[in-house]
Amino acid sequence: MREHLEGLFPKVCPVCNRTYDTFRDYLLIAKPEGSAISYDAEVDDWNPANPIGTLTFANCPCGNTLALSSEGMPLLRLWSLLNWARIETKKRNQSPEELINYLRDQITQQVLNDPVKEDRARP
Repeated sequence: MREHLEGLFPKVCPVCNRTYDTFRDYLLIAKPEGSAISYDAEVDDWNPANPIGTLTFANCPCGNTLALSSEGMPLLRLWSLLNWARIETKKRNQSPEELINYLRDQITQQVLNDPVKEDRARP
């Protein structure tokens, strides 16, 4: 999941044109808004042929709400993640929303705790 999210950058706010060069930049600047949600899990479709998707939201400093989604993730990877989530929600006695919020928090901590890689191409 983290690899997919990191691949969504750079991302530009369509309102103020702020560019988030990396997932880390996004996590440091944009403020999380509400719960992450897997629409497929919410409708109990753990192997969707046409996924609705999973979304998480954050607010840009300009006030615009930005979204990161599972759109574009290979279907087999998405199915694998959804089936893992199905098993974990039962094992942990959690709702899909609770599990996804937990994962969002864990990925955020991983990204923010990783050492910053310097761009060697810059002078």
